[in-house]
Amino acid sequence: MGRIGTIIQRKGKQDAKKAKEFTKLGRYIMVAAKEGGADPEYNAALKSAIEKAKAANMPNDNIDRAVKKGAGDGDGAVFTELTYEGYGPGGVAVLVECLTDNTNRTAADVRSYFSKGKGNLGTNGCVSFMFDHKGVLVIDKKEGMDDEALEMIAIEAGCEDFSVEEDHYEIYTEIGDFAGVRDALAGQGYAFSMAELRYLPQTMTALTGEDDIKNMQKLIDLMEDSDDVQTVYHNWDE
Repeated sequence: MGRIGTIIQRKGKQDAKKAKEFTKLGRYIMVAAKEGGADPEYNAALKSAIEKAKAANMPNDNIDRAVKKGAGDGDGAVFTELTYEGYGPGGVAVLVECLTDNTNRTAADVRSYFSKGKGNLGTNGCVSFMFDHKGVLVIDKKEGMDDEALEMIAIEAGCEDFSVEEDHYEIYTEIGDFAGVRDALAGQGYAFSMAELRYLPQTMTALTGEDDIKNMQKLIDLMEDSDDVQTVYHNWDE
């Protein structure tokens, strides 16, 4: 299984949380539009945010509203991007990306989630060195697709790694090469089920104790249920 196989599996488990996911994606789009303007062709962050929303099947009306709200001149909420680091049970490394309009509330909530999952909030830098920050593109396999042709396009565009999995392709890039590889593939008609910057664990940590497994799952669920938490990264070998 590729490096992000478990991510794809978890996305399937989260289908029931679409409304909450759309709220988070809308917030992400608003911030990108506010910072760089409403035209995704001239705003790489917005383009990535919209592609992520489309991959999650977020309705176009929702996307358009979020763009207009972010780019408008109204007195909307001001969102701050925050990253928290800490440990889950058994020393599992956890990175939490947040987008919040109330940093005090979010800090208290994240600390509480770590505590309830029998982990602990750490200091900046305590686990981030255990992850690689990469561009990740996933393309679902369809009848007639040529593995070698796709790989050649990705390599020529500057990808770092290309992996053929059972039902999809995984393409990895350096952060600076992400947009170029994405645009080259999109220009050839390929659609993405994932197109985003992600933190990928360098090594995995296994949990064998039943309590540790339950607590780690609880920690992840609590964080993913929070509107302020955008993404949870960890190195738990599920």
